[in-house]
Amino acid sequence: MTRAPLQVLVIPFRLTAGGPEYGVLRRSDDTARQFVAGGAEEGEAAEAAANREFEEEFGVKARCLIPLDSLATIPASHFRARSLWGDDVFVVLERAFAVDVGDRLPTLSDEHLEVQWLSYEDAVSALTWDSNRNALWELHERLHPKR
Repeated sequence: MTRAPLQVLVIPFRLTAGGPEYGVLRRSDDTARQFVAGGAEEGEAAEAAANREFEEEFGVKARCLIPLDSLATIPASHFRARSLWGDDVFVVLERAFAVDVGDRLPTLSDEHLEVQWLSYEDAVSALTWDSNRNALWELHERLHPKR
């Protein structure tokens, strides 16, 4: 299938007695630390792409995908598929989601070397990309509604 100009980001998290922990992944091809991320295929909805990418990269089937409002754009030039999209595609939209994995253990794909389960503060410090930090902030706020 052809890669569409749509990116998805999926935050794995689990609720513990000490508070939520967020699964930050270390990429195998560089030093970046991020959440699950990948591209939609042509004609694939963002939710379907998020479910597929999460299962492929994290090795866990998402029981309930939580859509987040966080959006980001990434320069199209960052993608190998850029030449397929035409001259009028300058940025790629990134849609964010989250998955409560509970006590299920990941089976990471070759794209990642490890997952670290971190507190919100530690995850914010560890993440490489601003879009990941922004989506994490939103999820953390949703998990801790103000009263």
